[in-house]
Amino acid sequence: MLKKIYTIATLGLKGVLVEVEANLSRHLPKIILVGLPDAAVQEARERVWAAIENSGLKFPRQKVVVNLAPAQIRKEGGSYDLPMAISILQASGNLEIADEAKMAFIGELALSGDLKPVPGVLVMVATLKNLGFEEVFLPDKNAKEASIMDGISIYPVKNLKQLVEHLSGKYLIRPLPTINFVPQEPKVAVDMADILGQFEAKRVLEIAAAGGHNVLMVGPPGAGKTLLAKSFLSILPPLSLSEALEVSKIHSLAGFLSEDNHLISSRLMRSPHHSASVAAIVGGGSWPRPGEISLAHHNVLFFDEMLEFSRSVLESLRQPLEDKIITVSRIKHSVDFPANFILLATANPCPCGYLTDSSRVCRCSPTDIKRYQKRLSGPLLDRIDLHFLVNRVASLDLIPTSEALEKSSVIRGRVILARQRQLARFEGKNFSLNSDIDSRLIRKYCQLSPDTQDILQVASAKLDLSARAYFKIIKVARTIADLADSPDIRSEHILEAIKYRNRIFGEL
Repeated sequence: MLKKIYTIATLGLKGVLVEVEANLSRHLPKIILVGLPDAAVQEARERVWAAIENSGLKFPRQKVVVNLAPAQIRKEGGSYDLPMAISILQASGNLEIADEAKMAFIGELALSGDLKPVPGVLVMVATLKNLGFEEVFLPDKNAKEASIMDGISIYPVKNLKQLVEHLSGKYLIRPLPTINFVPQEPKVAVDMADILGQFEAKRVLEIAAAGGHNVLMVGPPGAGKTLLAKSFLSILPPLSLSEALEVSKIHSLAGFLSEDNHLISSRLMRSPHHSASVAAIVGGGSWPRPGEISLAHHNVLFFDEMLEFSRSVLESLRQPLEDKIITVSRIKHSVDFPANFILLATANPCPCGYLTDSSRVCRCSPTDIKRYQKRLSGPLLDRIDLHFLVNRVASLDLIPTSEALEKSSVIRGRVILARQRQLARFEGKNFSLNSDIDSRLIRKYCQLSPDTQDILQVASAKLDLSARAYFKIIKVARTIADLADSPDIRSEHILEAIKYRNRIFGEL
């Protein structure tokens, strides 16, 4: 009777259980792999053979057929090396496993028999835990990454020989204790107190942080747009355990976690260069991998000089900004990646940058300005909640005052309180921020008095707002009210929200 060894295949942030079986027959010694293996898995034949021999174990001098089921799921990467080696050793009688139904094996083998780390381990272990597995054997350099998961034993394995001795009862490997999650401060050098002036810009960023709203800051070079953006992380609340796990799974799948950086425990900002391709931003590849918008999940995606990005890249943001998810489709399969991020973007108002600068003369022609601004389409601009014009800091504002020296920690305290009010309001829902309120639930969570309704109607007609922009103003006003600890949306909250919705590019 053939015995099964279990491992896992990743499909986006989901896993599919893979059964590994080995059969020996009296033919010339060789290994045949079946079950839709890719080139990397096919090459495992030589790695597994050499690893078994170099570990002082006996490779069977027979024909070996290894099946990876289910056959319709394509297998890629080196994570199947270890389960294949264990399956072959078990089929040849060199190894007996007491209860393989509760065990899973993950890892790439070097020719020497040592185990090498593989990407996506956190996704694999989370799936195995949900499937009821109790023990996972994986490379020691992946062990810390996996040990954040409780309820499943993680065994760090250095080499094939060590694992065989453990399974034989000769030398036992101790499972790693579960790592307690402790949120960390983001690694930022800019505190809000270090930025003099720009009081309105700081207010806009506080509103964005409190409600998870997208922001576009437009202004001339040297006005402080990039510096303000770099301080944004310092006012965001710390990651929760569930958020850290979601973010870490994405980074694990992308291969960005390591033994030294085994968990994303602090807020981060992804800042792609303007030369990035669409696939780099949204994700892609022959076997889809997450892009920048997914790597920024629960965090910040920063587009510095947004209008320098290609039109195709900018338009690719439209769907994930609306749906908070991105579907990467290929011929044979499609994969969903989460993309619930805060878009923080800066831009110059014209090619030379000085259109809105009172101290410099703009050298651009009206045609050049219109062509430059049209790189940002109306539908995409409509999806950005807060539009703000950043001007140069006046000389008087360069004199430090108590308001100017307000530290990020103080602002973050207000942001955390505002988010707690939202969390209590949306208890039981699948969202926790005002920016995620569905338009169908606006009436339930963002009730307007007749006076505030009239103000919004007048502004909507004057600014020619779309339905999306209309609802975004209400959601921003709800966040402003939360910052003010107001249960109701008052007229001053609506007026402030409308102020941040004025067109800063003119007619696009």
